[in-house]
Amino acid sequence: MIQNTLRILQWLCALGCISSSIYYLCCLRAAAAFLAMRKENDRSTRTHSLPPVSLLKPLKGTDPEIYESFRSHCLQDYPEYEIIFGVSDAADPAVVSVEQLRREFPDQTIHLVVCPEILGPNVKVSNLEQMVRVARYEYQVVNDSDIRVQSDYLKKVVTPLQNEKVGLVTCLYRGVAADSLGSRVESLGISTDFCPSVLVARLLEKGLSFGLGSTLAFRRTELREIGGFSAIIDFLADDYELGRRIAKLGLEVVLSDTIVQTYLPPYRFRDFVAHQIRWARGVRDARLAGYIGLASTFGLFWSLLNLGVARGVPWAWGVFGLVLVLRFLVALGVGKKVLRDRQVLPNLWLLPVRDLIAVAVWITSFFGHTVTWRGDRFQLRNGRLIRIRS
Repeated sequence: MIQNTLRILQWLCALGCISSSIYYLCCLRAAAAFLAMRKENDRSTRTHSLPPVSLLKPLKGTDPEIYESFRSHCLQDYPEYEIIFGVSDAADPAVVSVEQLRREFPDQTIHLVVCPEILGPNVKVSNLEQMVRVARYEYQVVNDSDIRVQSDYLKKVVTPLQNEKVGLVTCLYRGVAADSLGSRVESLGISTDFCPSVLVARLLEKGLSFGLGSTLAFRRTELREIGGFSAIIDFLADDYELGRRIAKLGLEVVLSDTIVQTYLPPYRFRDFVAHQIRWARGVRDARLAGYIGLASTFGLFWSLLNLGVARGVPWAWGVFGLVLVLRFLVALGVGKKVLRDRQVLPNLWLLPVRDLIAVAVWITSFFGHTVTWRGDRFQLRNGRLIRIRS
C-alpha cells in the first residue's frame, strides 16, 4: 500500500515538474514576444491625431508616495485631457493631496467628485459610476489610486483605441517595495509570477480577455454597451470583469508596452498573506479552471517534493536543478527585461520562499469565501461581493 502511494506520488511529481518546465518555457517565449512588440513600437514613427481623454481615479484613503503618483498624471506629453478624482467621503484623507495638486498645476483640468451614493458593495466601482457622469470625453482611462506613470503613458494607452477593432487597453505593472519582508515578497511575486502569467495568457489565447486595474483604457460607447460601471458594481475583480465583457463584444483587449508602477505599503507578513488570499480568491472565482490549473505551474514545489520522494537520488537533484534554473530565468526575463524592475535581482534569493508561500495560499484559498478589502469584510459568491454586516 505504501509502495503504491509513493509510486503515485512520484508520478504526480514527475508530471508537475514537466508541466512547470513547459510553463516556464512558455513564459520565456511570451516575454520574448512582448519585447519584440515593444521594439517594433519604438521603431514606429507613425503619428496620430490624439483625441481628448478623461482620466478617472477613484480614491479611498492614502497610499505610499500618493502625491508623486498623482503628480505623474499631470506631467503627460498629451495635448488635451482632464483628471477626475472621486471619493465617497469629502473628508477622505486623499483629498488633501488632490487640493495640493490643484495648487501646483493650476492650468491642468482637475475635478474632485464627491460620490455620496453607495450603489453597490464595490465602492470603487460605485464611485466610478458617479464620476463617469461628469467625464466630458469619449476616450476614458481608469487606473488605481497608487499607480505612477511615465510622461508618454496616455499616448501609449490611447493610441491603440483609435483602431475600431480594439475595445480595451491595459498594461503590466511593477511593485516598488517598502522596507519590510512582506512588501518585498509581494513585489517579487508581481514581477516574477503574476506578470509572467499575464504574458502567457496573451500568448496562448492570442490576446487577452480581461483587464488589469493598473490601466483600463476604453471608449464611452463600449462602456455603455456593456451596461456601464453599474453592471459590474458587485464584482470583486471589476477590472477582470470589465475586460471580459468588452472582449465578449467581439473587440480586442490589447496589452500596452508601457509599464506603470505601484508603491506597496510596508506589509507586515500577516497583512501580506491576507492580501494574497483575497487576491487568490478573487482570481479563483473569476477564472476557476485556469486557477485550478495553476497547480501545474508550481515548479519548485513539485521538484522539491520529487527530491524527497526519490530520497535524494542524483537524477532527482538534476530535475530540481533544471526546474530551478528555468524558474530563475523566468524571474529575470520578465522581472528584469520586460518590467525593468530594479528590485528583482537583490530580492531574487527570496524567490523559493515566495513560490512555496504561493502554494500554501493557493491551497488555503479553496477553504473559504470571506475576503477583507479596504477594512470591510465580504462574502464572495461566484465572484460577487456580499457585505458582511458587523
